[in-house]
Amino acid sequence: MATQTTDPAVVADEGAVVDAIRVSVPQRGLGHDLRAVSIVWRRELIRFRGDRLRAITSLVQPFLFLFILGTGLSNLAGGSLPHSANFDFKTFIYPGVLAMSALFTAIFSAGSIVWDREFGFLREIMVAPVSRAAIVVGKCLGGATIATFQGVIFLALAWFAHVPYNPVLILSLIGMLLLLSFTLTAFGVMMAARIKQFQAFMALTQMLVMPLFFLSGALYPLNGLPAWLTVLTRIDPLTYVVGPMRHAVFSHLSLPAYVTHIINSRLAPGITWAGWPVPLWLSLGIVAVMGLAMMAVAIAEFNKTE
Repeated sequence: MATQTTDPAVVADEGAVVDAIRVSVPQRGLGHDLRAVSIVWRRELIRFRGDRLRAITSLVQPFLFLFILGTGLSNLAGGSLPHSANFDFKTFIYPGVLAMSALFTAIFSAGSIVWDREFGFLREIMVAPVSRAAIVVGKCLGGATIATFQGVIFLALAWFAHVPYNPVLILSLIGMLLLLSFTLTAFGVMMAARIKQFQAFMALTQMLVMPLFFLSGALYPLNGLPAWLTVLTRIDPLTYVVGPMRHAVFSHLSLPAYVTHIINSRLAPGITWAGWPVPLWLSLGIVAVMGLAMMAVAIAEFNKTE
């Protein structure tokens, strides 16, 4: 049977031990938050590296869109261009399919938050002596890195769409992929912040992902659309990345001047607001602002009581 001591020396020693234990608990600070961001980021990479099936299946749908749908639509779209242009429609849809390769990976990377919540791992992270903003930032960076890597793998297929392996073009596409992946991951994290069940998250993403893709102009030009559809395409964040990607690809094609003029006027007229052409820097800036805004909303949701 345990006995309770009243010896002042023993009590003092016990108090010193308690104080030592309290002091050993790390205090929140910028250094701990940066370390937390790094740990969450690396955890996402480790999980992705151990799931090879996920990496392979994420490329199946973009592959089908590029080679099957692209080939099937080539005859249909060929009528809008002179026969002498010798332009492959797969070149037109390649930027959109490239964005698609990052879309699914980025959104579903954010779904791991719901999975962690169901199995209690998220609660353990939440009680760590780091800010919850660090957890969200780590998740966003991890998902953006994975989705960009998936896009880089798909870049290896550029030759099959007659897209040149120009170093400037490749670096430009990778930079835009990284920006898009960050914004999409932030969008997914924002949705996952309050969803309790993984099935509900999957249902919600399935409802949103395909409209985001089809409204981006990935498979059709953005000119000549009905007014209601034009409005929807302009509020889609993917639109403001697919457009600059397509512009970058077309600017590096070796085509006659008249063919380039026809393609730019009919297939890639650019993004406009009531007839005003949106500059490329503004398009990418809109995507960056959207990503930061959605990440801020996700941080605010995580700061609420879990």
